[in-house]
Amino acid sequence: MRNRMMIAAVIACTSLAVLAGENMQAKIEKLVAASFKPGEGQDMSRLVQDETQKLCSATRNNPKAKDADALTAREKATIKYPADNKLMGDWKEGEKLVKGGFGMRIGTIEPDPPAKQKGGNGGNCYACHAVDAKEVAAGNLGPSLTGYGKLRGQGEDMVKYTYEKLYNAQAFVACSSMPRLGHNGILKPEQIAHVTAYLLSPESPVNK
Repeated sequence: MRNRMMIAAVIACTSLAVLAGENMQAKIEKLVAASFKPGEGQDMSRLVQDETQKLCSATRNNPKAKDADALTAREKATIKYPADNKLMGDWKEGEKLVKGGFGMRIGTIEPDPPAKQKGGNGGNCYACHAVDAKEVAAGNLGPSLTGYGKLRGQGEDMVKYTYEKLYNAQAFVACSSMPRLGHNGILKPEQIAHVTAYLLSPESPVNK
C-alpha cells in the first residue's frame, strides 16, 4: 500500500512539473510575441511557427522516428536550385557570405543598411563553425568545417549534399539547430552555390 502511495505521489508531481513547463513555455512565447512591434522593416510572420517548428517545439527537438521521417521528407521537398542548376558557384563570393555576420536579424529580413552590405544578409557561419583555419574567432556549436572539401572530396554527390544541407539542414536532420538558410530566405540559391564552392573548392582557403 505504501509503495502504491509513493508511486501515485511521484506521478502527481511529474504531472505538475509537466504542466508548469507548458505554462512557462506559453509565457515565454507571449513575451517573445510582445517584443515584436509592427512597423517598417518588421516581419511579423516570423512569430508564426510553421509545421516543422511546431513539431520540434512540442517534442523539444526529439520527435518520434515516424514524425522525424515525415519532417525530413517535407523539408526535402522545399529545396530549390539556382536557375542555371549549377550547385558550385564562385568560392570567393562564398567566402564573403560565410564571413558576413548579419545572418537574419530579429524582426527584419533586410540587413542594416542594405545598400552597404554586399551579398545580402550573409550566412553568419562563424557563429557556429570553424571554417578557414586562419580565422580564430569561430564558434564551436557546430562541427568544424576546416578542410571540408579536402576530407570529403568534390564529387557530384558531395556537391549536391552540401548544397542541399546548406539550403535546408532539416531535410537531413529533423529539428536540426542549423538555420534553414535557403528555406527561410537568408541566402538565395545562387548564394548557397557560392558557399558550397567555398567549402569544396581545392582553391578555397578552407582546403589549404
